[in-house]
Amino acid sequence: MSYENVKQYLESVGLGDRLKLLSHASATVEQAAEAIGCAPRQIAKTLSFLAGEEPILIIAAGDAKVDNKKFKELFHQKARLIPADQVESYIGHAPGGVCPFAIREGVSVYLDISIKRFDRVYPAGGNDHSAVDLTPEELEKYSGSLKWIDVCKGWEQ
Repeated sequence: MSYENVKQYLESVGLGDRLKLLSHASATVEQAAEAIGCAPRQIAKTLSFLAGEEPILIIAAGDAKVDNKKFKELFHQKARLIPADQVESYIGHAPGGVCPFAIREGVSVYLDISIKRFDRVYPAGGNDHSAVDLTPEELEKYSGSLKWIDVCKGWEQ
């Protein structure tokens, strides 16, 4: 149902044609890049964390890794990923399909600056065989993100 919810949301904002159902799995950065035909760094991976008891999503480039020091400086606590078996209940999408669209109410979305360097990025679309083709500006507008943040390391500027 998650893919259908994302499809419905994207259609409601005029971006329904950007959601692609892929013939190959796209659950990991490498799988998604291969299925889409782009560089792994262009995959806009959506990471699920708990900030206290509140779920948050951070969307980062496929080649970026969360820097624990930067995370703690911004959120005033250690980075804690949501356990895989709890992601769907917190976010509304299962691991492999987590994206910032059609998520549960109360989930805060942040965009890491690592994705700003691309013309096109590809977040998941609600399941592990989907992707959405967007510009970083479109991702910002339609994800409901709160702001751009800098909590990642390991990516080339």
